Amino acid sequence: MSLTTEEIARTGRELRANLALTGLTTTQAATDLGLTTEEVEALLASGPGNDPARVWQLRDYLHQAVKDTGNTPVPFTVLTPAAKVRARLWFRLYKAPRHDFTAH
Repeated sequence: MSLTTEEIARTGRELRANLALTGLTTTQAATDLGLTTEEVEALLASGPGNDPARVWQLRDYLHQAVKDTGNTPVPFTVLTPAAKVRARLWFRLYKAPRHDFTAH
């Protein structure tokens, strides 16, 4: 699945908007995902060279985290459920972890 420049930019905005709704930092997300902060920042930019499976993992992680905070996720217009079905045909997707909002 190849994205246009506009779709990449929109996906990045949607990922960042959902991260903001979680109240989590990129460092917290990186810890949960087993990635570095730099890797999460690169995924948030959704640019070329990112592992598509990791972008989907971040998307799913943020979507669940927003819901876990009681907020409504910003809809993903490119990384949709239908697109996920197609993505599964191309590569193995990673299970997204859940952030523990009860831990302090």
